[in-house]
Amino acid sequence: MGKSIFTKDYKEIIDRLKQARIDVGLSQQAIADKFGKPQSYVSKIEFGERRPDVAEAKKFAIIYKKDISFFIK
Repeated sequence: MGKSIFTKDYKEIIDRLKQARIDVGLSQQAIADKFGKPQSYVSKIEFGERRPDVAEAKKFAIIYKKDISFFIK
């Protein structure tokens, strides 16, 4: 079994994170600023190079004005 970052389920979560960012009209830089991180932080998450932890996922949900369940359907 491969790493969970490469599973179909994880790809769907990443796709939802990216789409939610686009839907609210924010750039990767704007999101990174809200996290106090460099833009590459968001880019790596959206390209599947980095996995957000639960606390980060919660913060994404707040920023994107989505229930956290939206990302893990």
